[in-house]
Amino acid sequence: MSRKEKKAAKQKQTTRQLINTKAVTDHSLMTCRGDELVYFIIKPTNISVLSEASISARIYALMTVLKGMAELEFLCLNSRESFEDNKRFLKSRLEQENNPAVRRLLEHDLTHLDRIQVQMATAREFLVAIRLRDEKESEVFPYLNRIEKTLREQGFIARRADKEDIKRILAVYFEQNVTTERFEEYDGDRWVILND
Repeated sequence: MSRKEKKAAKQKQTTRQLINTKAVTDHSLMTCRGDELVYFIIKPTNISVLSEASISARIYALMTVLKGMAELEFLCLNSRESFEDNKRFLKSRLEQENNPAVRRLLEHDLTHLDRIQVQMATAREFLVAIRLRDEKESEVFPYLNRIEKTLREQGFIARRADKEDIKRILAVYFEQNVTTERFEEYDGDRWVILND
């Protein structure tokens, strides 16, 4: 397949194909490759207020979890919007602007975005991902319960992500959007009016 044909084929792909997602179930993300990804959300700990001994204990607890389950994948994501693109735009506009009044407004906007970003600096989300491949339905939930129990026994505040959590995670990761109250199942879903 030539480069031009590959580009044309990629442009015809749906959003779900581009992000390798088949469906979001009540407890997982189904991929086009046939994997099922189950996520556990771990509440972050503010280690800046912990003693050195407490931090060492947390590291040892994480090491214990990793030794017991090598199949775990860890992700660290922003759980809030990023304003870096907006700040870059304002800085470039500030360099180009000659009008003092507009420059002051741009500086105020930049300061405001900096304040928001500082307030959200600790807005991280830690996820543990489990890839399920060809597991029997009867074995899946006991396996997931064992993982959740292990995380909790090691002192982590963890819970299995549900459908809404997974959709929110995808929205923040791909769109950097946390302001939407309702996440769409399909593009344009919010504009559909039933029985109309």
